[in-house]
Amino acid sequence: MIREAIGVAETIELAKAEACKALGVDESQAEYEVLQLPEKKVLGLFGGKEAKVKAIFKETPLQAAQEYLENLIKAMGIEGAEVNMECGEDNVSFVVSGDDASALIGRRGETLDALQYLVSLVANHNDGEYYRVSIDIGGYREKRRETLVALGKKHAILAAKKGYRHSFEPMNPYERRIIHTAVQEVEGATSWSEGENFRRHVVIGPDQNSRRNFGRKGHRNDRGNQRRNTSFHSEPAEKREPKAVDDLSEKGVSLYGKVEF
Repeated sequence: MIREAIGVAETIELAKAEACKALGVDESQAEYEVLQLPEKKVLGLFGGKEAKVKAIFKETPLQAAQEYLENLIKAMGIEGAEVNMECGEDNVSFVVSGDDASALIGRRGETLDALQYLVSLVANHNDGEYYRVSIDIGGYREKRRETLVALGKKHAILAAKKGYRHSFEPMNPYERRIIHTAVQEVEGATSWSEGENFRRHVVIGPDQNSRRNFGRKGHRNDRGNQRRNTSFHSEPAEKREPKAVDDLSEKGVSLYGKVEF
């Protein structure tokens, strides 16, 4: 994106400063075109012209995304928030800090996910590179990941030991992948996803194909498949979804896929 502004002042340097002020950028970030040279007045009274300079700022998609996020936060009534951008080879992370920034997280990160989705659209609104975008506030993403891993392993152990089945609340693809990965570390348990669109959620249950099954006391029991809790009813094999990830986002792709315009 290219932005331009014209500055008018007594000297070229002052005109540059005025143009950059209008753009809201540092003078070192812009390119300049002198439209009019200054001319002194005759006898200090007649004629004369001020300098006129055009400043040109070529904004990258990531800079546009950061500015968009900053404007969104202000529009939501959050004052004094600071947005820092950390770029990788094909990813970018925006870290938001400030006294009231936690209000942007929302219930289980729903507001934060919505902001991340919108900013991702802006960052990738171009014909060139694609960036995986993430937004974090106060280390929320890591804390949420640790919570999901703990919950996934807890219910996987119960499924392996007692044949229980547990359904989680609907989650985004990234969070579902975290739980699937955690369950894979527990022998005797499996996980799959059910539901469509925003109702899609993870289900954890015993792995009936596992060679190892546990009795009520946690000891190995080779006849465990014949002694399952009667409250658990397995699904027909043809209806069961894969144990591993079930969509592109759960195979390592970012939270939101590339959007074509």
